[in-house]
Amino acid sequence: MYRQQANILISTDHGTMIVNRFDYRMTDEIRGIGVGWQLMNSGQYDMKEVGFLKFLLERRLKDHGDGVVAIDCGANIGVHTIEWAKLLHKRGKVIALEAQEQVYYALCGNVALNNCFNVKALNCASGDENKIINIPTPDYFQPSSFGSLEIKQSDKSENIGQILEEFSEVQQITLDSLALERLDLLKIDVEGMEFETLAGAETTISQHKPLLLIEAIKIDGEKMRHLLENWSYDVYPLDGNFFAVHRTDQMASKCSLADGYLNIST
Repeated sequence: MYRQQANILISTDHGTMIVNRFDYRMTDEIRGIGVGWQLMNSGQYDMKEVGFLKFLLERRLKDHGDGVVAIDCGANIGVHTIEWAKLLHKRGKVIALEAQEQVYYALCGNVALNNCFNVKALNCASGDENKIINIPTPDYFQPSSFGSLEIKQSDKSENIGQILEEFSEVQQITLDSLALERLDLLKIDVEGMEFETLAGAETTISQHKPLLLIEAIKIDGEKMRHLLENWSYDVYPLDGNFFAVHRTDQMASKCSLADGYLNIST
């Protein structure tokens, strides 16, 4: 009996990476979506966002010194995790959370392949409670955008490319339960679970006032803006995300909108 192969090793602009060759959903005959699709067809993933987040980490190093801590919440196979870890090296660490077990294995492989010894990878979901939850488990041999998977399914959930019929258990944690002594950057890309993740991180955010990048595609944007502003954050739209900086942060005075675009002065 033949044994189908899904994970492959490819050379990318982010380093050598394990990628599922079925990680795509075609939108038409020539265009697809998915982290794997971008890496396999261009050798890179969202370089604008990658560059912006690395810029933020460099600013934190400059303004707050070594020991930077960044959380990649919804890390997928680790593009951001690896880029951050290489940048920080011995000057900081990265905590990467990925709920899908098979995707998590690739994340760990990519961390190891790229010698990112300052990464702690966790196979868990983020939310407002510490508990075991059931999440959809796709067929990883069937073409689908695995990073688009929504843990909480509804009639409005995005079609990732297949019908989801199987479920598996995974640990959900609050970010507060990590009891961090420092947090500089928090990226939340959890496919509709952004509010729950923030609820479970409120104490940490209040204490450390990290820079925030939160995906806003699958949530109520105005509600999110209102929440962050109530937490004393200035909020800026950024390509389907919200970038938020606490008003007490040194960077706050350097951020502005010019013709609808975020500008950060040096």
